[in-house]
Amino acid sequence: MSSNNWTLPNTFDYQGRKVRYGFKGKGEPLVLVHGTPWSSFNMRHLIDQLSSDYKVYYYDMVGYGQSDKSNSDVSLGIQNQLLCSLIEHWELESPFIIGHDFGGTTVLRSHLLNRQNYKKIVVIDPVALSPWGSPFFKHVETHEEAFSGVPDYIHEAIVEAYVKTAAYQSLPQDTIDGILSPWQGEEGKPAFYRQIAQADSKFTDEFQDKLNDVRSPLLILWGEEDEWIPCEKAYSLQQKITGSSLATIPNSGHLVIEEEPAVLSQLIKDFINQ
Repeated sequence: MSSNNWTLPNTFDYQGRKVRYGFKGKGEPLVLVHGTPWSSFNMRHLIDQLSSDYKVYYYDMVGYGQSDKSNSDVSLGIQNQLLCSLIEHWELESPFIIGHDFGGTTVLRSHLLNRQNYKKIVVIDPVALSPWGSPFFKHVETHEEAFSGVPDYIHEAIVEAYVKTAAYQSLPQDTIDGILSPWQGEEGKPAFYRQIAQADSKFTDEFQDKLNDVRSPLLILWGEEDEWIPCEKAYSLQQKITGSSLATIPNSGHLVIEEEPAVLSQLIKDFINQ
């Protein structure tokens, strides 16, 4: 599906804020959680490939994609609360769950801090171990207002250049357009810098010492050429979660969900079917 017709058909009211979601397929429930600066659009390949075996639920985090992007809390501190609320809204008992990047953080926070139950957990290049946050993140945090005021064409060039560094393979223009789309316009531009400015290592510090309390089988997937969060972090994370499994994916970076979705889908299905 092209970036132009990616739409989430359903709306959930979360504390007065509109959260968009969708679902596809039949079978046991499986929830997908995107990261930053992505949206459910970047999960579309996984949605297509996994919905042949599962009922796949997906959504845009508050502050992202087609969900509410008003000037309010969009930090990791609220995303796990939203995830738990959605799982309750969908009436899911113990779904399979997959989180990429900040989505992996959100899944771990919901499991370890909110005691949300999952049948099995998959995290893909998650933000899980401090320290993290690029020099760009730090710069935006200090100068959020200045960034929000740059002309649109400069803003779009910044976002495009930034997202390209997440991939090892070159991204098709249609994919880049789909990533850029939610971050454009009067709402989108400040929303992009807002979510970066609100990123804070305290949200991973809150669960780092609890990682061995993970109660579900857990698989870590990592792009071997990830320049955002180097692959060494994958091995460190695996050591902290007793019994967890790890698979690294060659020729892919942090945006492995776009680069090697078929490989990911097969690894996920094999893990769930074990």
